[in-house]
Amino acid sequence: MDQLYKTLKLTNNESFFKEEDFIVSKTDLTGKITYCNRGFMQIVGMSYKQLIGKNHHIIRHPDMPKTAFHNLWKTLKSGNEWFGFVKNITSSGGFYWVFANVTIDKQGDEEIGYYSVRRPAPRGAISVIEKLYAELNKIEVAQGIDASNRYLEDLLAQQSLSYRDFVVNLYVEHSS
Repeated sequence: MDQLYKTLKLTNNESFFKEEDFIVSKTDLTGKITYCNRGFMQIVGMSYKQLIGKNHHIIRHPDMPKTAFHNLWKTLKSGNEWFGFVKNITSSGGFYWVFANVTIDKQGDEEIGYYSVRRPAPRGAISVIEKLYAELNKIEVAQGIDASNRYLEDLLAQQSLSYRDFVVNLYVEHSS
């Protein structure tokens, strides 16, 4: 069970969680889940035992462009925290949207993994990001991830925004 979408029939059933709830998980440096909170287990529909030791990409939804994760890893490798919108899959084939913050987890000066806190993504922001992700996916299929990365970089440059500023502004603009 590498990624749920490879073994499940995808549905259009969207799951939601409350504005005051947070989904939290930790991984080791290779992306294997070392901790997850009850909110994470509930929305994904899997137990702690089913999730611990699995690679976090198990919940990656196929609608997510590789470019988004390329940006995430590039940001983390530069020592910065990452913010972004992510569509994940549930164990029943449904999905849920989050606004994620991923940081490097350290023990003293040693990097030991990654820590992610997610909150509900605002509906207005989702409508914007879905269109962007669809375009990035289309470019990835036709021309590859490098072309998709260039498209995103060019789009952000036209607006004089970093990726972080783009997604944070989108979150703030559409939050209630």
